[in-house]
Amino acid sequence: MPHHDRAGHDKDDVSGLRLLGGGSLPRVSSGPSASLLEAFPNRYPNRPYVVSITFPEFTSLCPVTGQPDFGTISVEYVPDEWCVESKSFKLYMFAFRNHQSFMESITNTVLEDLVAVLSPAWCRVKGLFVPRGGTRIHVFAEEFKSLPPEKDTAVRALVAAWRTEPDPHRA
Repeated sequence: MPHHDRAGHDKDDVSGLRLLGGGSLPRVSSGPSASLLEAFPNRYPNRPYVVSITFPEFTSLCPVTGQPDFGTISVEYVPDEWCVESKSFKLYMFAFRNHQSFMESITNTVLEDLVAVLSPAWCRVKGLFVPRGGTRIHVFAEEFKSLPPEKDTAVRALVAAWRTEPDPHRA
């Protein structure tokens, strides 16, 4: 386990990141893919904590009509060994802009891709879509990783406490 200097003199490991600091985002033409997501090592794997990322400018296309769907994608996760790099997450979200898929599929795809890249202790994705045709759709998908009993108990207690926090995105 790495030594953590409270004075903040040690640095995060960014050696595996390709996008951060590159100046501009590459053009995404092939649609969303887990390969767009980058991760960096979690410096605190023994301390369960929640990371919350909200992308309020989500857009995709309806697979039937081709009309745009708008919404907010919120991701909450308890990292295990890896954390998602935010610029790559933004690029991943941009990849949905010309992608045609149902809202339920989008939400579950985001969860599956994050789980594939991060293998988090817990992850929940919320797709909070703007009403269209008078109908509001919110989709929630989550997954808990199989963990040793002591760590599982700590993660589930943290998630339960997190869920009691006020969420401004809830309907």
